[in-house]
Amino acid sequence: MSAISDSAVIARRNLIRMGRIPEMIIFGLFQPIMFVVLFTYVFGGSIQVGSSNSTQAYREFLMAGIFAQTVTFATAGAGAGIADDMHKGLIDRFRSLPMARGAVLTGRTIADLVQTALTLVVLAVVAVIVGWRTHENFGKVLAGFGLLLLFGYAFSWIGALIGLSVRTPEAATSGGLIWLFPLTFISNAFVDANLMPSFLRHIAEWNPFSAVVQACRELFGNLPPGFKTPDAWPMQHPVWASLIWSVVIIAVFRTLAVRKYRRATG
Repeated sequence: MSAISDSAVIARRNLIRMGRIPEMIIFGLFQPIMFVVLFTYVFGGSIQVGSSNSTQAYREFLMAGIFAQTVTFATAGAGAGIADDMHKGLIDRFRSLPMARGAVLTGRTIADLVQTALTLVVLAVVAVIVGWRTHENFGKVLAGFGLLLLFGYAFSWIGALIGLSVRTPEAATSGGLIWLFPLTFISNAFVDANLMPSFLRHIAEWNPFSAVVQACRELFGNLPPGFKTPDAWPMQHPVWASLIWSVVIIAVFRTLAVRKYRRATG
């Protein structure tokens, strides 16, 4: 209970800081909104998904990928925030307090999760404005967004480990993004993985990012007409695959991050 209380205090501290620097949230919204607009209106009529070339079919196919990309790209911000706290010596001040060591990281990741949720709400409104629609009941749609937040929370622990492993916030931002681009683009987020070369298709089908995207498309009812689901197990059971990947990532990277934090502040 003490660790939970300490984590809540740290989370509150980070949320207050975000509120006092609103440009952190505003600038974080620009990239996903630009992706929505660009892919919808520039590429929408020229990319085939399933048996359809229509802009509407691609728009609905695309949005799950944009949502998933948004929650994973928050990794860079999480890493930069922790690196900034380390660089300014704030973590050293926390060391002098009678608090759980892991609470600093847990509180930070919870605050990042709240920011990610707010970003998803705004992005969903923009998606509806440009024509995105869901075709399943409210419970499934809500489950889709819950799965996205769980996956984003898992990736925030990767960001925490990166932030603790570098010397400056700038390095954390670069280190948090450089591996995310191949992860998100060698996937089914923007194009049908069935159209990829064989070796890339297998990578995309077993990519944890692809599992989350496929799960959201099913939960949102956004699979296009004539779409052939790949035979790989994560694509056939994307919800379970997404849950398994998220739990494994949290278990592994939280352990590594807390261990790194203890060594860095020991």
